[in-house]
Amino acid sequence: MRCPVCNHKDTKVVDSRIATDGAIVRRRRECEKCLFRFTTTEEIELLDVTVVKRDGRREHYSRDKMQRGLVRALEKRAYTEADFIKLIHKIERDIQKKRSGELRSLELGDIVMKHLKSFDKVAYIRFASVYRSFEDVQTFAKELKKLSEKQEQKRNTHP
Repeated sequence: MRCPVCNHKDTKVVDSRIATDGAIVRRRRECEKCLFRFTTTEEIELLDVTVVKRDGRREHYSRDKMQRGLVRALEKRAYTEADFIKLIHKIERDIQKKRSGELRSLELGDIVMKHLKSFDKVAYIRFASVYRSFEDVQTFAKELKKLSEKQEQKRNTHP
């Protein structure tokens, strides 16, 4: 890793810390020439996962594309950047658990919805309405009813 100040090619790791969710490592580095200290982060990257679209097209998994969809669903909702990053890591961890080079877009959408449902109910409904292509108000109302019933069951089982 090159020093951001003097561009010297040799830096050493002074300290490493794993983030709370275990998906990011923060490294404190020091330039061996000018002694400038800086922090780098390291995280898991999904490689070689192909998403098979509904129409049969194939495209490489894109974290940016998924993040844009989540940001759209979470628009004007309260959340922290740290919680958002944890959400992304949880989704990607589930993708990795599939241990497959290909993933159908329906499977990817289900994984995203599963995590979004516990992250923010309103964002979940927004995402589901686009993902499941709600055609009418009745379909939308059915999804809301299912969500309400599950919340009511949780309240009744957890006093």
